[in-house]
Amino acid sequence: MFEENCRGIIRALADAPYGAVLLTSPQNRFYATGFHSSAGVALISARRAVFATDFRYFEDAGAKIRGFELVMMTNSHTYTDIINEFCREEGIDTLAFEADAMSYAAYCAYAEKLTAKLVPEDGLLARLRHCKHDFELERIEKAQRIAEEAFDKILERIKPGVRECDIAAELDYQMRLGGATACSFDTIVVSGENGSLCHGVPGPRVIRDGDFITMDFGALWGGYCSDMTRTVAVGHVSDEQRRVYDTVLRAQEAGIAAAHAGVIGSELHKVAADIIAGAGYGEYFGHSLGHSLGIDVHDGLGAQPTNPNPLPEGVVVTIEPGIYIPGKFGVRIEDFVVLTADGCRNFTRAPKELLIL
Repeated sequence: MFEENCRGIIRALADAPYGAVLLTSPQNRFYATGFHSSAGVALISARRAVFATDFRYFEDAGAKIRGFELVMMTNSHTYTDIINEFCREEGIDTLAFEADAMSYAAYCAYAEKLTAKLVPEDGLLARLRHCKHDFELERIEKAQRIAEEAFDKILERIKPGVRECDIAAELDYQMRLGGATACSFDTIVVSGENGSLCHGVPGPRVIRDGDFITMDFGALWGGYCSDMTRTVAVGHVSDEQRRVYDTVLRAQEAGIAAAHAGVIGSELHKVAADIIAGAGYGEYFGHSLGHSLGIDVHDGLGAQPTNPNPLPEGVVVTIEPGIYIPGKFGVRIEDFVVLTADGCRNFTRAPKELLIL
């Protein structure tokens, strides 16, 4: 499985202007090795891969990592020592670092002590991570099934008198019970007038009859994220609420229908944005249609209005239009799909028709 990711990095190095890559971020270390740790470095050249970590993780790493030489970091054999040994043995004089992940302080500390010149890897890992292998898609889909099971359970608990924070806590708990190792991100639950807060924090507001409740959440399983949003109503809805909900749903379904490998990110956004604007709500849709999804919940470019690039086959992208009317309510509906040559495959099974609880 993860050996395939490492092989992809090695292949990409053939055309790179540097001899090897140094991976220090937890996400990229995991991508290359399939191993979670709070400490460690991965070194990959055209013919060799080394993973170094400390005593806390060394035994577990030995049992789980394939295709890497394992080296233990100690007080007398530091990460800097290990990197310099690797570069000397491999004849590496330029070593790429993760410019979008390494702090300036860490860069300065390494640059002072390393024998090889540090150069930015210029998005190599991001490009590789953008398109998912089958085993990655399987993990993302498993994470989504866990999230949807939690959603089914929370619907039974939503009623007037329950607080936003109660719903969020129960969603998180149910995802953990379902096997999630964590939540993909901080769960969003906003209701009533709070619904206009796209990324509002669940608080003590009590659910009332006539409220819309927007729930944006995801599960982390096997190192990969899911992400979904559903908006439900309590008791009854007004004509305006139904009109807004139906507009968002039409925009969301049109976005999914237009999603395919090769579609320009900004053009995919425009499909949904035009429907919302045509219904008179354009000023109330101020975020992008969707982002890529994977090890990180935002795992690369997706359907942003500022993305002029085509989205390749194998990219997982969310489709999540919304309308947010300050002082009144908000509606967002989110699925995520993987792009294929002839369209897309939707991972999200939860119903999207307006639920009035």
